[in-house]
Amino acid sequence: YLTVNIEPLPPVVEGDSVTLKCNFKTDGRMREIVWYRVTEGGTIRQKIFTFDAMFSTNYSHMENYRRREELVYQSTVRLPDVRIADSGPYECHVGIYDRAAREKVVLASGSVLLNVMAPPTSISVVAADTPAPFSRYQAQNFTLVCVVAGGKPAPLVYFKRDGEPIEATPLPEPPSGGSDSNGDRDLLEGRAPRNLLHRDLDDTKVPKPLWAAEEEAQGRRLPGTAEPPRGLAAERGPATEAIPETVVSREFPRWVHAAEPIYYVRHAQAPVSDGTVEARATLTWTLNPQIDNEALFSCEVKHPALSMPMQAEVTLVAPKGPKITMTPTRARVGDTVRILVQGFQNEVFPEPLFTWTRVGSRLLDGSAEHDGKELVLERVPAELNGSMYRCTAQNPLGSTDTHTRLIVFGRTSPSSLLPSRPGSLCSRCSFRLALALTLTVILELT
Repeated sequence: YLTVNIEPLPPVVEGDSVTLKCNFKTDGRMREIVWYRVTEGGTIRQKIFTFDAMFSTNYSHMENYRRREELVYQSTVRLPDVRIADSGPYECHVGIYDRAAREKVVLASGSVLLNVMAPPTSISVVAADTPAPFSRYQAQNFTLVCVVAGGKPAPLVYFKRDGEPIEATPLPEPPSGGSDSNGDRDLLEGRAPRNLLHRDLDDTKVPKPLWAAEEEAQGRRLPGTAEPPRGLAAERGPATEAIPETVVSREFPRWVHAAEPIYYVRHAQAPVSDGTVEARATLTWTLNPQIDNEALFSCEVKHPALSMPMQAEVTLVAPKGPKITMTPTRARVGDTVRILVQGFQNEVFPEPLFTWTRVGSRLLDGSAEHDGKELVLERVPAELNGSMYRCTAQNPLGSTDTHTRLIVFGRTSPSSLLPSRPGSLCSRCSFRLALALTLTVILELT
């Protein structure tokens, strides 16, 4: 008889050493033991170890397997420093001589599946659709994207706000072949409650119509209106409540938000050629700059190959105090002037949108504004001396303006040294004119 079995293997982490153990029992004479690595869905078997009892030798088909194996009732093969590519089935084939016919060999085999895990190698949090403008008058759906790469199997990704886990409503995974941002937007707008009044007036500026009070007094309820009050509120006569509202004017509309923001999360996975998985998790909600500014969001990853979760965090911050430099510091007529935003007084996230304008006029190229961190003025004329430039830096959390003035230094014209009346030339004036012309020539040559 001949029985063969391989001890099962738990999942191992990339870089570990693995020992494959093949146990067999027989009352016959050993002929050979062959270990195979099975690839291509079982169509290809690659030898990794062979024992030939006829020649009583051990020979390994893999590197670093030069030691003798104990082959009495167990054959072991050690795989050092396993990689993801080593994952897959392994088979142990044992052959013995048949007692009835010495030239005949009886074979039996067993198999085991090696599962090599890999912890994620990178994690990052970015803001989708940035840079983006800031609007005081319109709600904006804001999305954070957490990208986790290099893991096998796919990790568990979740978000936290200020250290507390976020309870989010899951969204279906988008179909393969591209993002479905429009579908997300429609779904969010259709399912999410309105967290603000999308108008230029807040709710204090809308007095209650008189006809609505009259309808309530007659006991009729209009379609779409709320249920009439019950209890103590219903006992009051509506006529006694007809007090005109005071309309308070505000410079900006007041955003009416729910007590807690409503979050939506979507998970997606994409296989990578090296056998790992890239996982993406998106967190979307209606942004409220009043409470979301300086909020700490973190993306955490749990994986069986990690002893503790990985984490990447960002703080939502509006831009503050842009630092602007101008080169050259002393611009002259005809120079090319570059005005650049080098940074801010704080760490800004997400990436701001920069817009340049000239106060009271258009830019040198005739455009009303210019986007980008740098504004380039080619061959500045003397007319730009004293012109003021405004840089607006904005992200979904807020906006800030900063100004800089351009001073253009020009050369003194020789005609300015001439007397105002042509007939009043004297010897001293002639000398001054000759000296001025000489100095002008020297300056031009230098």
